Amino acid sequence: MTFRRTLATAGRVLSQLRHDPRSIALMLVAPSLLVGLFAWLFSDQDGVFDRFGGAILALFPFIVMFLITSITTLRERRSGTLERLMTTPLGKADFIIGYALAFGAMAVLQAIVTVAFAVYVCGLQVDGPLWQLGLVAVVDAVLGTALGLLASAFAQTEFQAVQFMPVLVFPQIILGGLFMPRDQMPDVLYAISQWLPLSHAIDAIQAVTAGDEGWDVGAPLLIVAAFAVGCLVLAPLTLRRRTA
Repeated sequence: MTFRRTLATAGRVLSQLRHDPRSIALMLVAPSLLVGLFAWLFSDQDGVFDRFGGAILALFPFIVMFLITSITTLRERRSGTLERLMTTPLGKADFIIGYALAFGAMAVLQAIVTVAFAVYVCGLQVDGPLWQLGLVAVVDAVLGTALGLLASAFAQTEFQAVQFMPVLVFPQIILGGLFMPRDQMPDVLYAISQWLPLSHAIDAIQAVTAGDEGWDVGAPLLIVAAFAVGCLVLAPLTLRRRTA
């Protein structure tokens, strides 16, 4: 892997996204709209949005970035772009990390927009620093990007990439602590949730909104970051050159 080729790949992806307003809207606007819908739904019930808003803030960006990244990467393969790139000195790691950098930049913008909307428009109460909330949102979105890249390495079509959601995403939603506090789950399910990165992303965001400091925020955030890095390491190893 060379840094110059990686940056060139990231620049190419960002250039393509610049001409794809629907994907940009999905990444930057859709999470805020979903957060707003949730806030509106429970606007007449005091405290509900403050209780679940943090978890929702972790959930929607993660899902959106997973979908966008996996489907966009699959389009590269189906269009033959990946095959042509692999005939150049571009390596698999250049391809994956370049995509991660490009979508990571979009994740930063997404986090800024979504956090600002949740706090200043929807009224989410945050006792901790807003920059910490934004940092957790960015790492969470990058996790979705990394999982999307890993899923795209195993899928052959966009539909197959979407089919990974019941395997990689839905269990994390169910066991992440959104529907029930994780410490109240049966022991087996709690043990499983400990190995799911979205659980720790939700823990980190809830710690920030509750005003916790230090390791209460740092520990789950480091776990999420470690999962994201692990996915980025595995994705080039599993990426195969194949066309439809």
